[in-house]
Amino acid sequence: MPQPITAIIVGAGHRSLVYARYALDHPDRLKIVGVADPDAERRQMAQRYFSLSDDMLFENAAALAQRGKLADAVINGTMDQQHVETAVPLLEAGYDMLLEKPFAINEAELRTLIGAARRSGRKVMICHVLRYAPFYAEIRKRLPALGKIQGIETTEHVSHHHMLVSYVRGKWRGAATAGHHSMLLAKCCHDIDLIMWMKSGIAPVRVSSFGGMQQFRPENAPAGAGNRCLVDCPPEIEDNCPFSARKQYLEHPDRWSFYVWRDLENVERPTLEQKAALLKTSDYGLCAYKTGAEIVDNQTVIIQFADGSIASHNMLTGTPLAQRTIHITGERGEILGRVDDSRFTMRVLDPHSTAEYREETVDLNASGDTSGVKGGHAGGDERLVADFVSLLLGEKPSVSCTSIEDSIAGHMTVFRADQAMETGQVVEIPRV
Repeated sequence: MPQPITAIIVGAGHRSLVYARYALDHPDRLKIVGVADPDAERRQMAQRYFSLSDDMLFENAAALAQRGKLADAVINGTMDQQHVETAVPLLEAGYDMLLEKPFAINEAELRTLIGAARRSGRKVMICHVLRYAPFYAEIRKRLPALGKIQGIETTEHVSHHHMLVSYVRGKWRGAATAGHHSMLLAKCCHDIDLIMWMKSGIAPVRVSSFGGMQQFRPENAPAGAGNRCLVDCPPEIEDNCPFSARKQYLEHPDRWSFYVWRDLENVERPTLEQKAALLKTSDYGLCAYKTGAEIVDNQTVIIQFADGSIASHNMLTGTPLAQRTIHITGERGEILGRVDDSRFTMRVLDPHSTAEYREETVDLNASGDTSGVKGGHAGGDERLVADFVSLLLGEKPSVSCTSIEDSIAGHMTVFRADQAMETGQVVEIPRV
């Protein structure tokens, strides 16, 4: 039996730990042997989870890189704007890497990291986990039946509570306001990547885009609203606001808890009173209309490929229900469905039938393809890590495998789409 792949966590946040927990269920395949994080509590938490020795706790990626290569791979789940500064020295030290998406926040960073990956020759897989969701993986397998793909339409509806907790009040608000990245990059690089994957490597050549912030602007706040929901907002306003921090977080204290109650991680069982006190000072307690977030809440992207085909993506936020949909049309048929249902419909032209097409509903729940799969992103999280381990063990990776080279076109499309939105022009997409 081969020895398990050894890995070190860099950035012991929620996403890294989701991926690293694969080692607890599959100790024969993956073993976590270290952690690098500037937060001592996060290092100690990872140490407890994975029984790490004291000499394998590092304050940052630079300190780890200085020690040379101590494991086979790194699980890099640092914040988006830290990916390049943490990844480059570790690639140079000889580590293979599982790197959270987006792997770069602008074109200059993309070129820097691509150059480092190519020079080092290390394996770098990007965490486009939706490629691993059974729904999308099965669609990808069935595309040949449609002939040449002529059009792809995808949508992502971001629920109001996700938009508020992550992008209006949360940590990505600060990153966007500081110019580190856009909403399209943070939330929809998954969707753009899926479009690139469905097009089987045919290059995108130009893009246009429209969008902006419509809802959570200061001028849209109720007259007389305060700056903090639990501090200075009049009760008659706060009581009737569906976006109040009280309703979003105290009435649903377990929803997004790893974000909202981050500063209470050292408290074993924080009370509602402690959580309410935190909301009086943290960003999550700000009036949703007055956070100063500079982020787009609705955006449409239209992409043209080298073969003349067209794809579009619509990001719509503030919806009551979070969902993703896809509709692919080809020369000989179509596929359409909603990932949240794990079910899609496939229609293929058949001039001999009464309807002139054959229709099949593919229900992945009924087939068992979604059973026994742990983790988020429609089952994609665990399958992604399993594929990364297979790649490093020299086994054949799945069709979903996304190397950093595979991820270039999607990232470049996002960067140029945002440029197109800002300038009102159609923008060319170069190859890298």
